[in-house]
Amino acid sequence: MTLGMLGTTGLAVSRIGVGLAALGRPGYINLGHADDLGRDYDVPSMQARAHAVLDTAWAAGVRYFDAARSYGRAEEFLAAWLRQRRIAPETVTVGSKWGYTYTAGWRVEAEHHEIKDHSLATLTRQLDESRTQLGPYLDLYQIHSATLDSGVLADRAVLERLAGLRRDGVAVGLSLSGPHQSETLRRAIELRVDGERVFDTVQATWNLLERSAGPALREASAAGMGVIVKEALANGRLSARNGAPSFAPARLRLEGVARRLSCTLDALAIAAVLAQPWVDVALSGAATVAQVRSNLAALDVGWDDAADEHLRAIAEDAPSYWATRGRLAWN
Repeated sequence: MTLGMLGTTGLAVSRIGVGLAALGRPGYINLGHADDLGRDYDVPSMQARAHAVLDTAWAAGVRYFDAARSYGRAEEFLAAWLRQRRIAPETVTVGSKWGYTYTAGWRVEAEHHEIKDHSLATLTRQLDESRTQLGPYLDLYQIHSATLDSGVLADRAVLERLAGLRRDGVAVGLSLSGPHQSETLRRAIELRVDGERVFDTVQATWNLLERSAGPALREASAAGMGVIVKEALANGRLSARNGAPSFAPARLRLEGVARRLSCTLDALAIAAVLAQPWVDVALSGAATVAQVRSNLAALDVGWDDAADEHLRAIAEDAPSYWATRGRLAWN
C-alpha cells in the first residue's frame, strides 16, 4: 500500500487506516458487533483478537491506527501490540482522542458507555493517560466529537493548551459527529492562537448515506488540514449485515453496483470514500481478520462516475441519518 502525507503535518499515512472503536471494548453500535466478538469479552481474548486484526492490517501495509480514551482498552491493546512487534515509532502514525471518558465498566449493557467533557481538566488528565499508554507513538491528538454547542472551540484555555501541544511536536486535530459537522469544521478552520492555526487534521463522517460534510472537508483539505474519514460503512448499515426492510431499495442499488465492479458491499463503500480527492485516510472499523481483509479490498475497486451517480439516490439528509445512527443498539 502506498503512503501519502496527512495534510501538511509531515506524518506519513496509508490510504486505509484501522480504528479501534470496535476492538477495545465489549460494547459498540456496529451491526453484529456481539457476533464479531463471539460474545467473548475476556480481556486477554479481546486483546488477542485486536492484535490479530492489527497484524493482518500491518502485513497489508496499513500504517495509520486510531484510538481514543473512551474506546475501553484500545490504547492499551494498541500500545502492547506496537511494543511486542517491535514497531519503531517513526514507521507508524498513531492518533488518539480526548474528551469522552469510558464509563461502561467492561459491560455491554450500561446506562452510559461514555461521558463527554471537553474541559481543560479532562484534556490535561486524558493527555497524561494517553502519553502513559502510547509514549513516543502518539503522533496526533484529537478532540473527540467536537461540536459548537460543547463550547470547546470557544474555550481559550483548551485552545492554548492544544497550541502548546502542537508546538511540542504532536499534531492536533478534531473529530466531528452529528448533523452540524460542516459548521463545526468551518469554525475550526478559522481558529488561530498567536497567529498559528490550531488544528492540523479533521476526522469526520462521510459515506454514501451521509455526504453533507463533503464541501467543508474539501475546504479543510485546501487549507492544508489532513482529512480522515470515519464510519465509511455507516456502522454496518452499508454492509451485507443490513437486512432492514426499509433499506431494501438502497441495498438493491448497492448490490447492483457491487456486482458490476466485482466487489463486496463493504469494499464498495470504502472505495467511495477513497475516491474523494480530499481524503487522506479512510478508516476501517473492522473487528475481525476477515473484515479487515474485505475492507482492504477497497483499494482494488474501480470506482467510477457511473457508480457515484447511481448511488447518489441512497443518500439521506443529515438529520435523518444521525437520528437513525442514534437509535443503533450497543451490542
